[in-house]
Amino acid sequence: MSTKLGEITVGTPIALAPMAGVTNAPFRRLCREQTLQALKDLGITATDGAASGLYVCEMITARALVEGSSRTLDLIKPDPEETFRSVQLHGVDPETMYQGARMLVRQGLADHLDINFGCPVPKVTRKGAGAALPWKIERFGQIVAAVVAGARDGEKDSPRDRSVPVTAKIRIGIDADHETYRDAGKLAQKVGASAVVLHGRSANQYYSGSANWEAIAQLRQDLEIPVWGNGDIFSAEDALAMFQQTGCAGVEIGRGCQGRPWLFYDLASALNGSDNRARPNLGQVCELALRHTQMLSSWMGNEERALRDMRKHLGWYFRGFAVGGDFRRALTSANSMQELEQLFSTLDSDLPFPPAAEGKRGRRGNPRKTHLPEGWLATREVDAAAARILEAAKLDTSLDQGGY
Repeated sequence: MSTKLGEITVGTPIALAPMAGVTNAPFRRLCREQTLQALKDLGITATDGAASGLYVCEMITARALVEGSSRTLDLIKPDPEETFRSVQLHGVDPETMYQGARMLVRQGLADHLDINFGCPVPKVTRKGAGAALPWKIERFGQIVAAVVAGARDGEKDSPRDRSVPVTAKIRIGIDADHETYRDAGKLAQKVGASAVVLHGRSANQYYSGSANWEAIAQLRQDLEIPVWGNGDIFSAEDALAMFQQTGCAGVEIGRGCQGRPWLFYDLASALNGSDNRARPNLGQVCELALRHTQMLSSWMGNEERALRDMRKHLGWYFRGFAVGGDFRRALTSANSMQELEQLFSTLDSDLPFPPAAEGKRGRRGNPRKTHLPEGWLATREVDAAAARILEAAKLDTSLDQGGY
């Protein structure tokens, strides 16, 4: 099973969704390695960088990139083993998005560009960005067209010898009364996007309830370019069901792989017709978590900072295992690699993978009203009030400084 992304063949049509504070280079490597191991076990040779799927870095702000923010440059710092690099751009200004796209491609930092039109977080949407932006349909189209043009112009001086496809990540809309996915998908296709990724929820749903896979199927019927599906894939069987029910070209995995990079082993196996599944015992999970921590420390250049960042990951890694409350509390206060190794040595490494480690993961919460600029929904045009909001938002680089 494979799919096309512009001129590029994605040999295994799976993608790691960009997640703030999660999809940095070390975690991308772990997920990619799991896919490659599954392919190896099946005797399948990954012949190019996209053969093992797409592994998208966490969202970066085009304005901060263009201004040379050190924090932003850290976020896109590639893994040396990444032969195919996917970067997600965020912004509200077409010209800045053009500049950011051209810069990334010219410097050989991206082989695929994704545009964030799906983030529902208040500090994004209240500025008219993320999941709020497709409501202003003309501006949406201008941004997609600008990134397509930036990628094309960047290719003229790029060290790579292949074109860089552009995709748009969208949601169904703001809420049930303000759906945007069908007209946004059609416009993205018209202005040159190579594919659209649809998260089957509205912005108001946030991550609650169930993803609407019927919307993914509808968009797939609407468009000639590939449609990738996102939402509620927590197992290989979920992915197979999405392919079967929607006819999507590929699946993008977000919360389902948190603390579970081996999900990509399962996905690659299933998509190639195999029943192989990764079910690591507790010792193997400890080894993976420790390696993740070591790689993160090396990547960040700061062990203490890496250990702080790993706390959320460590909680996810041991989900479902009977390790006890004292151990879980100690994980949140480990201040050195040695202390972490000592903690792991107290566990029964032969404890088998438990059924409780399966199932849904990550934040869900409840539906919530999307924080939008005042009067945003009054018209789909960029009126004077919206123009003022977007003009101020285009200068904002705060998201890359502290996450969201």
